Amino acid sequence: MKRLYVLLAEAINTRPFAVLGIAAAVFMLALFGLSMVGMETGDDTYIDKTTPRGATLAHYADTYGSDAIMLIFESDDVTDPEVLAYIESLEDDIRTEQYVDQVSGIPDLMKEANGGVMPVSRGEVNAVLAQAPSGTLDRYLPSMLMTIVSITIEPGVASSVQEQVLDNVRTVIEISEPPAGVAVTVSGSPAFSQEMGEEMGQSMGMLILAAMLLMVLAVTFLFSHVRYRLLPVFIVGTGLIFTFGFMGLAGIPISMTVIGAFPVLIGIGIDYAIQFHSRFDEERRHTSIPEAVSATVTRAGPSVLIAMVATSIGFIAMFVSPVPMVADFGVTCTIGVVSCYLAALIVVPVFGTIMKYRPREGGGKLDDVEACELDWEGCEEEPTHAAGSRGSFIERYNRLLGKSAYWIAKNPVPVLLIFGLVAFTGIYLDQDVPINADEETFVPQDMPALQDMKKVTRTMGSTNTVPIIVTGDDVLGMDTLGWIDEFGAYELRTNDKVTGVTSIATLVRQYNGGVLPSTESEVERVLAGIPEETKERYLNGGMEAVMEFSTVDMEMDVARSMIKNVEKDVEWMEAPPGTHARVTGGIEMFASLMDDIAHSKTMMVLAGFIFILVFLLLVYRKANAVTPLIPIIMIVGWNGAIMYFLGLDYTPMTATLGSMTIGVASEYTILIMERCEEELARGLDIYEAIQTSVQKIGTAVTVSGMTTVFGFSALTLSAFNIISNFGIVTVITVGFSLVGAILVMPAVLSLMYRVTHRRDGEGRRAAPAA
Repeated sequence: MKRLYVLLAEAINTRPFAVLGIAAAVFMLALFGLSMVGMETGDDTYIDKTTPRGATLAHYADTYGSDAIMLIFESDDVTDPEVLAYIESLEDDIRTEQYVDQVSGIPDLMKEANGGVMPVSRGEVNAVLAQAPSGTLDRYLPSMLMTIVSITIEPGVASSVQEQVLDNVRTVIEISEPPAGVAVTVSGSPAFSQEMGEEMGQSMGMLILAAMLLMVLAVTFLFSHVRYRLLPVFIVGTGLIFTFGFMGLAGIPISMTVIGAFPVLIGIGIDYAIQFHSRFDEERRHTSIPEAVSATVTRAGPSVLIAMVATSIGFIAMFVSPVPMVADFGVTCTIGVVSCYLAALIVVPVFGTIMKYRPREGGGKLDDVEACELDWEGCEEEPTHAAGSRGSFIERYNRLLGKSAYWIAKNPVPVLLIFGLVAFTGIYLDQDVPINADEETFVPQDMPALQDMKKVTRTMGSTNTVPIIVTGDDVLGMDTLGWIDEFGAYELRTNDKVTGVTSIATLVRQYNGGVLPSTESEVERVLAGIPEETKERYLNGGMEAVMEFSTVDMEMDVARSMIKNVEKDVEWMEAPPGTHARVTGGIEMFASLMDDIAHSKTMMVLAGFIFILVFLLLVYRKANAVTPLIPIIMIVGWNGAIMYFLGLDYTPMTATLGSMTIGVASEYTILIMERCEEELARGLDIYEAIQTSVQKIGTAVTVSGMTTVFGFSALTLSAFNIISNFGIVTVITVGFSLVGAILVMPAVLSLMYRVTHRRDGEGRRAAPAA
């Protein structure tokens, strides 16, 4: 590995423009990949289609499922014959559009009740309204001011095709000539998904811009002592383009959670850029440019690599999640972290070589305060300052950190007990943090498409259904058909959340005078009289059928309970031998998503700890490699407490908090431990080593953490609640990571040293106890 860094340093020193050309070529390839990045919404972001549940849902959507576009017509009187004629003409035009399965609305009800012709006078309209069944009339005509037309798209079409149909419908409406005072609004699931994708794109651009501006602000004030202080911002921008480009080339889509990855990457990536830039500036102050390049690449490169891998491991742990958008978040963050690292490793020395980098004026050697602040080697003495002065803020802050670390190292047990108690409390409270899988709460609440969907729900009631797919050797056999009929009636009778049921059995009853035939030959006769397009909606050959239960509008936790009850009923009312029934559909998907979140957030944390422990053992090859993980365990517990007290929910994004904490916090704790080992090797006792380590690296860790906070805080500006809440907890988590590294890590190091020193009986000198 070391050899690769040496070769890179030699290439930059001897052929900097060639290295720049290769980097530019990769950059152009990334720009090409950037044009291929696409947005993804819908079921694919919530459920893995390779799982049995996902495959069942995909099969249902392709075979039976059909998203409906809703047209909301509003006027002073939608039953006016002129308005009805306009609605009918729109329906006729939309029926001719490709991929439209059927269109139904108040004109169809009027014609059915008026001998197949549209009423043309107010009297005829009033007569039809007086004769119409109240239940049907209320659904189509909730008031005289509004009516809704439903446009059903053919089952199984791709989301891109749905958007095409949606655009065609909008075009038909735009070129139509509505009567005065008539307003037409396009709503429904396809419209909601399309607008959500557009909002996601706008939100992503805003978040990246905000994060970059915050980074400019951070480095301007915190990184002002070096020349070209905005170079790290350019490096992070380059890393982001590499990330986008690879995603486009690899076909990784951008989903709701993936948007939140980019400010996270900006926050983490700026740290790598600052470390390389700082090291190059420090080396350049007392060596030539070629020597500075070699030192930066060969010394800083491997050490930053360890921190980068540790951070990536936290994101890699997200791969175990069964929720695709969570796994995509982990993939994106991993790609981004590696991209930012490589960009910083190459851009800084190449830029320095080509620009003939010169440090800022002020002496040929960096002063002690700056050296300590940036964690550079060679800071062994306390900085001096003017007589009568208490020193700069940085000096005072360093001394405060050192004194605190020394006291904590001397008294590790009470410190660990206090912080451990808070962590234990947080782990306990974490069980009471609610889980939210309601997609409507994730998006901006003022989003027009969401408001339109709520209007449809208020008017027509819930448009959701709970389908059950029934498979067997012969679903039209009397035993299976009778079970379908009996189970549907049972749910309608005993489940207060079910408002209706439609199946092949209810169709057969409808076309057979309200009774179920007693023989298979009679069933075949009735089926022959059912229109094929109606029959296909609930029957797929002779081996599969579907029952669809309409439900009331429910909160997701209520729906979750309802789905579990239906599944229990399916088991209790056992289907005939050889016949299987499985609940599926959108409600079941989101209800199961709650279980997936609860399960995966724990699995991701455990996987993260296991992965990073293995990594640390491989790197350090000794038992105390576990040391950096102990503060992180506490931080994970603190996260649970803060979510509980802030009243936040676990969503697909905040479920990643534990594993992301492992990645972010491990960098800080590893840096503290490595510096402590270095000071011990110089002959200091454990307390002095801890004090010196924290005093020298504490400011660097603080500055690094604060710049990361600047990047993460951009998430709080998102209009998507799921992202803004994630931003709040991640900003707090970075603060916890700083506390864990600066306050908890000294206690852990002290206690761990005592245990290993006593066990090994080695001659490392320890200071007498206070």
